[in-house]
Amino acid sequence: MRKVLISTIFMILTLVFAIELNAASLVGVSMPDTVQAGGKNLVLNGLGLRTKFMVKVYVAGLYVEQKTTDPAVIIGPNTSKRIVMQFLHSASNSQMADAFNDSFSDNSPDGVKTMKADIDRLLGALESVKVGDQMVFTYLPGTGTTFAINGREKVIIAGPAFGSMLFSVWLGPKPPNADLKKGLLGQ
Repeated sequence: MRKVLISTIFMILTLVFAIELNAASLVGVSMPDTVQAGGKNLVLNGLGLRTKFMVKVYVAGLYVEQKTTDPAVIIGPNTSKRIVMQFLHSASNSQMADAFNDSFSDNSPDGVKTMKADIDRLLGALESVKVGDQMVFTYLPGTGTTFAINGREKVIIAGPAFGSMLFSVWLGPKPPNADLKKGLLGQ
């Protein structure tokens, strides 16, 4: 009986550690090492923490086809990619819209002028978030950018230009905070 009990405990511990090895974690938020998107296997490139005035706002995970530390490769239009934002703090719809507008202006000023209708579609799909909510942005070549909140698809915006502009929010020259960008790039 004792051998059976020890064997059972050993198997349970092995499974727990195996699960931990297949996930990355940052400030208590775990994300899987891989996800499926559009029939492709995407790997976790890195995790980053978005802070504002010392408040932990969200943990973001960046998924790509192949790991890289080059933001230009990720932002480019030829690769599938996904950003998962797991919220640690509540934010209103207007706070979310203001943050995206600021990031678009900071990182893609030309895109703000030429893609106003697409930006408005995204901003119109935003909603307030609370602790534990998850936003997911997935870009697939040939499909465009899909935005979902808590597993509910909100909008699809066609074309590669919007996808590049959106991912520049986190990986462009002026990300919300430098440590977030470094984390997403696995640095």
